[in-house]
Amino acid sequence: MNWDKKIKDYKTFLKIERGLSVNSIENYVRDVKKLYNFTQEFEILKSPISIQKIEIQQFIYEIAKIVNPKTQARIISGLRSFFDYLIFEGYREDNPLDLIESPKLSRTLPDVLTDDEISKLISKIDLSHPQGERNRAIIETIYSCGLRVSEVINLQLSDLFFEEGFIQVLGKGNKYRFVPIHLSTIKFIKFYLEHTRNHITPIKEDEDTLFLNRRGKRLTRQMIFIVLKNLAAKTNLNKNIGPHTLRHSFATYLLKEGVDLRAIQQLLGHESITTTEIYVHLDRKHLQEVVEKYHPRNK
Repeated sequence: MNWDKKIKDYKTFLKIERGLSVNSIENYVRDVKKLYNFTQEFEILKSPISIQKIEIQQFIYEIAKIVNPKTQARIISGLRSFFDYLIFEGYREDNPLDLIESPKLSRTLPDVLTDDEISKLISKIDLSHPQGERNRAIIETIYSCGLRVSEVINLQLSDLFFEEGFIQVLGKGNKYRFVPIHLSTIKFIKFYLEHTRNHITPIKEDEDTLFLNRRGKRLTRQMIFIVLKNLAAKTNLNKNIGPHTLRHSFATYLLKEGVDLRAIQQLLGHESITTTEIYVHLDRKHLQEVVEKYHPRNK
């Protein structure tokens, strides 16, 4: 049935040709394996080359019973990418997902924190704890630079260009970008380096990693989520808070201060301006102020 071989080749393609991160590759491959497991469970004797729209529709019908529309849409998108790869390699002439529509999703904007709320959040960090200085530096870095959680945990000591006022960030698709870093954030990182990280012995593969746990290993995404959830509980903020909240708050604050959307796109590392338009929260008050200030009839 050669599913295993095609999935393995697809994984290599995502890594080498598309330069995706390990997490992204695993997500794509996991979705294809869901389809493969479905063919095994329902005894559908079709390979990735011979499977057709009718079997795909049956698969989507089954997963719709157990996953929400957002997850369903992601799986459909992932499978569409897999069959596009098979076409690209000349194994197929058609994509059985072409005429299959994803479920309509309602767009929900993430919660936004004000600068005061973020300051209150940071004030709840226990700096007497050995990891307090590290956690403060992490939150300040995510917020002041608008980083993704994956970008902050992968920051290297060699990525810090404090004299020039920039840090080098490894973003999606293994693409690097330079992001300006505020003097106050530089101060917090330096304090962490001098008073906390200096007392940690990093494991061999993480010797250049900036933020480490007590055992000298690179932090996980889950660890940063837990830190923020605990701080949110202490602050009594009735908002759904995670690393993405800080990134979104950073972009929203810049937008309200009049920063050009293209500049925000570059800071966030978005390949398309469309992503930035969806990501940044444009409230009615801000739009009204823009029109009043820049309208051609306003003379």
